[in-house]
Amino acid sequence: MNFVKVQYTVKAEYVETNKKNIARVMRDLRDINSPDIKYTAFLLDDGKTFVHFVLRANDEAGSILSDLESFKDFQQQLGNSEPESPPKPEDLTLVDTNWDIF
Repeated sequence: MNFVKVQYTVKAEYVETNKKNIARVMRDLRDINSPDIKYTAFLLDDGKTFVHFVLRANDEAGSILSDLESFKDFQQQLGNSEPESPPKPEDLTLVDTNWDIF
């Protein structure tokens, strides 16, 4: 298993575009319906800082996300938007959970 948190802050005028791009990625992941990847995005109280959590059952599951055209487009547009704080990925180590992840 592999867990990653990514946090970044966009400019206020880019928030709605970012939400729409995230929604496209989520729709594509729902269509694929792989049990090996779980992806969640949140918006913090400041209204422009996004936090994403990606949970992958195995290494192969990582390519499910990275191969999506919608994800590639999301990343490119995010970079081109010149975020206030660029995406910072952090690997997470699971300590415990009260539910089955995979």
